[in-house]
Order: sequence, then structure tokens, then C-alpha cells
Amino acid sequence: MTPMIDLNADLGEGAGTDDALFPLISSASVACGGHAGDSESMKRALAGCAEHGVVAGAHPSFIDRENFGRLRMDQPYARTAEEVVAQIGTLAEIAAGQGVALAYVKLHGALANMAAEDDALALAVFGAVQRDFPSLAVLAMGATAQERAAKHLSMRGVSEAYADRAYGSDGLLVSRTMPGAVITDPDSVVNQCVRLIRDREIVAIDGTVLPTRAQSICLHGDTPDAVALAQKISGALKAFASIASPLRS
Repeated sequence: MTPMIDLNADLGEGAGTDDALFPLISSASVACGGHAGDSESMKRALAGCAEHGVVAGAHPSFIDRENFGRLRMDQPYARTAEEVVAQIGTLAEIAAGQGVALAYVKLHGALANMAAEDDALALAVFGAVQRDFPSLAVLAMGATAQERAAKHLSMRGVSEAYADRAYGSDGLLVSRTMPGAVITDPDSVVNQCVRLIRDREIVAIDGTVLPTRAQSICLHGDTPDAVALAQKISGALKAFASIASPLRS
């Protein structure tokens, strides 16, 4: 039986690649104002989802447009949780007006990394999401605090891996401040994706082989030559899997 893999991209972030990425992906995580995005960008991204049959999700972050949500912030967990549900609420209202259903939430940037490490933070954020948006699934890296929190709250979870990011031996992403954290060689990116599907493993930056159950691969729209790279990944993966979203209800 041919395996299924979801290709997701973070859209509505002003990278200018959204229109070209839509035909290549099966899920879109739409920026909803925290690190990027406004009502018009959300409307455009949601319209693209409807046109191309792409599953739409919310992509909230710390309220930090200046640093694109990539700066770790020390603030009460309850405040972070309420900021997240407020962002989802903004996107959900716009989506409802366009007849588009939101299927999932995927945290962005520093918030995603912190919630992957901190069980209490992940529980606070996803507990608030479940309270206000009980139908949403969680798209997050597997074997992290995010996945554990979703399971504890009985939320549907889909495990994600990154096409162009290096992993540490602990299974977490290497900090962007470290050399080699972002994989820029196209062949290396494609090989990481193929190995993930074919062999169900990721090789960490120190050579450690990490087993993975990832059902979705993230394609970043703001990396150099993002569209050409996405085309190459999509083409290579079609030899091993069908491109479809498990997030579709």
C-alpha cells in the first residue's frame, strides 16, 4: 500500500511565494497576526486553500512582528495561551466568512520550539485551544511536549517533520543561531525528505539516527528558491508516497 504524506507550508507571511506553493501542498498553516499577517493576507491565503483544495490551519505565535516570532519570550503561560486563541479567533472569523473550515493549529517559531520543550506551556496553550476551538487538531513535531500535551488533552495530533531544518540528537530542531541549523543544499533537503518517507528516519546533525512517525513535512516559503525546492521535494516524494493531508476531516 502506497504511504501518504502531507506537504504543509506556512503561508500568509509576506514571502511572495504563496501562489506558486499552493499547487504543491496539501495543507497550509496561515499566519494570523502574531508574527505576520493581516486580514487581507488571511483572506488571500484562505481563498487559495479553497481554490486548490488545500486544508487550512491556523499558525499563531508570540505577538512579535519585529522578530518574526523567532525570539523566545518570557511571559506568563496564561497570557501566551490567550494570545494564541485570540489569533486563531481572528482567522476563524475570516474563514467562516469565506466558507472555509479550519482543521488544525500549528505553533510558529520560538513559541513552537518552547512548547516542544516545556510540557506546562504546551498544556496551557493547547488547553486554551481545546476550550475555544475543540474541533482543531494539532500539527506538531513528534516525540515532543507538544505531542504529549495533545495526547493528554485527547486532541487529535498529526506528527510533523521539517524538510530544511537540522535536528539535534534529542529530536528537537537545532537553534537557528547555530551553524547548519537551516539546510540550504537542495539535494540534502530532498534526501532528508526521501529518507523520512522511505526509511522512517531522520539523521541528526551529529549523525544520530532518529526514528520518525512523521505524517507531514513542512516546506518553508521564505527559504531561498523556496518554490523550486518545493517542486523538487514534491517530485521526489511522489515516487514513494501519495501527497494528501491526514488533517482533512
